[in-house]
Amino acid sequence: MESLSDTKWDVVISGTGLQQSLLALALSRSGKNILHVDPNEYYGEAEAVLSLQEVDEWAARRQSGDGDGVFASAKVTRSDDAESLSPRGYSLALAPQLIHTRSELLSKLVSSKAFRQLEFLAVGSFYIFQPSSTASSSSSSSSTTTTPSLSRIPSTREDVFANTTISVKAKRGLMKFLKFVLDYTSEPQTDVWKPHAGDSLASFLAAEFKLDADLQAYIITLTLSLDGNISTEAGLAAIHRHISSMGVFGPGFAAVYPKWGGLSEIAQVGCRAGAVGGAVYMLGVGIKDVQKASSTAEMPEALDIVLSNDMPIKSKTLVKGLGKPPRESRRLSRLTAIVNSDLPSLFEAVSEGPTPAVAVVAVPAGTRLGDDGSSTEYPIYAMAHSSDTGECPRGQCILYLSTIASPDAPALLEKALSSLLASLAVEGQESPKSLYKVYYEQTGFDTPSVDVDGQSAVFSLLPLDLAFNDAVLDPVRKAWDLVMPNVTDEEAAEYLVFTDREGADAEDELDN
Repeated sequence: MESLSDTKWDVVISGTGLQQSLLALALSRSGKNILHVDPNEYYGEAEAVLSLQEVDEWAARRQSGDGDGVFASAKVTRSDDAESLSPRGYSLALAPQLIHTRSELLSKLVSSKAFRQLEFLAVGSFYIFQPSSTASSSSSSSSTTTTPSLSRIPSTREDVFANTTISVKAKRGLMKFLKFVLDYTSEPQTDVWKPHAGDSLASFLAAEFKLDADLQAYIITLTLSLDGNISTEAGLAAIHRHISSMGVFGPGFAAVYPKWGGLSEIAQVGCRAGAVGGAVYMLGVGIKDVQKASSTAEMPEALDIVLSNDMPIKSKTLVKGLGKPPRESRRLSRLTAIVNSDLPSLFEAVSEGPTPAVAVVAVPAGTRLGDDGSSTEYPIYAMAHSSDTGECPRGQCILYLSTIASPDAPALLEKALSSLLASLAVEGQESPKSLYKVYYEQTGFDTPSVDVDGQSAVFSLLPLDLAFNDAVLDPVRKAWDLVMPNVTDEEAAEYLVFTDREGADAEDELDN
């Protein structure tokens, strides 16, 4: 058997993030010599899931404001009751994303047969957080304070008709919009919105459909816009994706989440497929140096690569992830909390579909949090994961909160967490409490890309979207084109389209 140094590699892939792992999946039937390395001791890079022990170690290395370039300002907080938590009984996702059922990613996982190794769970209801309010009685000096609550967002005709908090007039406007957005790319609908494509979606909803601020907040929440100021064109596309995804895999949900770790699980499945196809994997090993090699007849345009363990190798191509991003990149503040309750009200099935394992709660921009009058500049989103995701034990759940980074973001996320738990308290019982929290900031790009330079390709960071962006798949295809030059049209058409391996079922391939 040839040593790594003696092997003539067709491609070295550095990093096991989602894009590199999907590339490994796409190349798994190519017959190429593939070396796949990762300087981390775990799969998934920014999409990884970590145990509590790993989170503690991970956060300790990223406490500074610069961190590792992608993650920074990490801080772990434990309650007095956290001593009972099993260090390896949890799997916390660094950057969880839901996947709409009409996502091209799911189509690729099906056509490549990778879906056989994945279990998808339903993402259930979307909620709007309603803060507490104080109203004075007109007949006396007394006042009444309402507790914070959650309002479920209707996203189908049936939901709208069943809702008892929306007026009849508002329902007509909302129904008109839902009908409009289902066919918004056709005439005459395009004549209505294209003149306002760059305007805010909120202003378009108010002018064209006479929707009030509350209904605007409902619709904008479904877009999962990070800044809450999404344009009409982008907003309609996002709402169309959500509405058209409803019911594809069953009633009552429009998105799914992969069990055991979300995108990290997909990355690991891609790497397993690569290994089954003959790729060599090395964790804890990165790239130390890359130089253009002297031309030879066998490898006329090779690269001389030195691994971090000082091993020299030669490869025709190199594909890796971006190291440190530019400072002007977008940054997201995240707060992940383990809660000592399963918060059952969040995961109720609203139809005959499956019991959801994920729910989404939005705190709209401008919402007042706390008694000091502080309010949110940007929306805060909380993705609640039940124990069915495999990320925590039964009787608990995990809340993933996020908002655009700002000096006030850490305090606002803490207040949002407290307010959310207060809204979920059951009368007569103690309010749910967080047992373990980790705060950190993450950097990402708005538009995913790949920079191809000669025989090398560098993936940008993924967008910080809360729902998977299918644009992430385009750079993977471009990297595949680099590794697979001069393919025929027939071969190109078979990109990520595989048959089941002969003599192997899903369990056989997974075990390998």
